[in-house]
Amino acid sequence: MLALTRRHAGNYCVDTAFLGAVASPYFWSDADVSDENEAASGEYERERVPDRALQGAGSFWGMYAGEHTAGTEFMIGPLFVAWGADAFDLIVGLLVGNLLAVLTWRYVTAPIATSQRLTLYYQLEKICGRDLVTLYNFANGLLFCFLAGAMVTVSATAVGVPFGDAVQMPTFADRMPTGAPWVLICLAIGAVMTLVAAKGYAVVAKVSQVAAPWMFLMFVACGVTVLARLGTTDVVSLLGATEGSEPKIGFWGIVCFAWFCNAAMHLGMADLSVLRFAKKPSYGWASSAGMFLGHYIAWICAALLLVYWVRVHGVDPAEGKPPGDMVFDAVGWAGVLCVIIAGWTTANPTIYRAGLAFQGMFPSMSRVTGTVLAGAVCTIASVFPAFAMQLLDFVGIYGTILAPVGAVIVVDHYLAPRLGFESSYAAKSGIGFNVAVIVAWLLPVGIAMWLFTYYGTPPYFLPLPCWIACGVIYALLSKLTQRRPAVVEGVQ
Repeated sequence: MLALTRRHAGNYCVDTAFLGAVASPYFWSDADVSDENEAASGEYERERVPDRALQGAGSFWGMYAGEHTAGTEFMIGPLFVAWGADAFDLIVGLLVGNLLAVLTWRYVTAPIATSQRLTLYYQLEKICGRDLVTLYNFANGLLFCFLAGAMVTVSATAVGVPFGDAVQMPTFADRMPTGAPWVLICLAIGAVMTLVAAKGYAVVAKVSQVAAPWMFLMFVACGVTVLARLGTTDVVSLLGATEGSEPKIGFWGIVCFAWFCNAAMHLGMADLSVLRFAKKPSYGWASSAGMFLGHYIAWICAALLLVYWVRVHGVDPAEGKPPGDMVFDAVGWAGVLCVIIAGWTTANPTIYRAGLAFQGMFPSMSRVTGTVLAGAVCTIASVFPAFAMQLLDFVGIYGTILAPVGAVIVVDHYLAPRLGFESSYAAKSGIGFNVAVIVAWLLPVGIAMWLFTYYGTPPYFLPLPCWIACGVIYALLSKLTQRRPAVVEGVQ
């Protein structure tokens, strides 16, 4: 499995997004060993996936279901409660937003993936140039580290449960480390996760295969337990705006968050690297397994945990309660184990992806070195609760920075011939840095970050306008600045 994401000799751009899916235990069956071995040379990294390597629909349904039931789900649901979401906004908003996400995977990402059958990184290299993809790898790798750090933070709240009051757990209001014991726990978990990631993905994949269905059932068990304790099945009344919470997010905010929390994967085209193995575009519907099991049911069950603690124990919703404590109270030690494993099985591939991204920047760097570097950044980030406790904002920023690049691919695929400029311009002209792409990418992202920083614009509203602006700017600049290139040998 790892061979499929291994950097080919001389290949500066690394298939980081492909790792989390193809290395998933759901993706390859024993019958696929011959294709896996045949891919060991990395041949699919820089060419179309051959028909013999295409996968059936079941591979994608299982992959998406497992990948999107993660440790961070224990944070996102309670954060909606803390931000004053009411029942209608949460239940209907998540339904609409997740549906839009599925439609984006199906009708934006999957058609290009199954037409080109190239990784995101190789397709970007052909359009942008190898040097610009190196810059993208840096941004991607750094954001992966921060995301993995948030997952380590979630796991640390569970590891701290046996220590009781000796470890001061962070609340939603905390941004800095809460004390030496907390720092030591985060450092220990980060070190173990980095060690496992450096060894390779196989162990994590095996654990994920067993744990993913069980973890989803644990989310459901938490929700059912809370309903039983509160003596009601009226989820709508329980999810009403919690007294003491400050309304920070409404219906459209929840819609946009659910739609764009994975914007880098669908609008940003990272899942080209996954869906290029799909036999047909309709396999994009498989994303609904992750969206409606993980991002709908799991989020609502996690939200009910905080509702219970607010109503019964008088917890301030603005400060929240650490996931480890809430899950331990609901389902005992099995819940603690679930939080640890959920964070572990999602942080490990994320650290591995970040390591591959850093490796792509420095061809002489080994995969292990890149992974250790990523793990060190991730571990340091985990000590600071800000990334996990502000997860709603962070994933919005993540999508805002990475998703716009996908618009370049969409324009290049569908509109370049119609608008009269070259597709795959960097490959055909031999340039390493396409100025039209960097301007189209960074200009709208810079404006978006300015709006977020100085005007407090919620970042989950920003990926779509940035994506549209990037596509428009790229098309205009390409039309105005491209010269007909002398075709590089071997490029069509």
